[in-house]
Amino acid sequence: MSRRPQTLAAPRLSLPALAPFEGRLEDEGDYEALAFDGLDLTGQDLRHARFMDCAWTGCRLDGANLGHGQVAESTLTDVHAGSLDAATSIWRDVELRDCRLGAVTAYASTFTRVLVRGGKIDYVNLRDAALTDVRFDGCVIGELDLGGAKVTRMAFDSCRVGRIDLTRSTLSSVDLRGADLSGLHGIEGLAGATISEEQLVDLAPAMAAHLRIVVA
Repeated sequence: MSRRPQTLAAPRLSLPALAPFEGRLEDEGDYEALAFDGLDLTGQDLRHARFMDCAWTGCRLDGANLGHGQVAESTLTDVHAGSLDAATSIWRDVELRDCRLGAVTAYASTFTRVLVRGGKIDYVNLRDAALTDVRFDGCVIGELDLGGAKVTRMAFDSCRVGRIDLTRSTLSSVDLRGADLSGLHGIEGLAGATISEEQLVDLAPAMAAHLRIVVA
């Protein structure tokens, strides 16, 4: 069986000419076609803020709050954050490259055409989120919580995932062949996913336990 992940719609990454950001970011602000280079945005309150055609490079977002915010047609490169609050936010046509993130709280958010390439995320909370065309490429993820999430077309390529929680999740065209499923929780949530033959063998004991099958 091929391990090549399914092809997903890629985010639009052709940004316009960007002006360097100057000034102060504010919650509920509107920001378009701006470059945020090497800024320390620790603890920044960005709730309800909207970012369009923007690029973050080498920024610190530790403790920043993007709750209820919107990020569209933008890139984040080499961004660091020990914790990041993005609950109920909207991400559309976004690429994260080589970012180092600790705890990311993004429950009840909407992710559409999002690519996470390289980097490391310790924990990401996407419970009850709506995810469409999301791809993880060459990432290290400590824990991915998809409990109650509705996921349409998601793929992993050469990723290490310590734990995935699929409790109450609804999956459609989700390709898990490029992820390590040794720490899977909520095996009933696998319906709608594609896994490899090797992964099926590894998951057999958990599946048997879930179905109350006695293997003797």
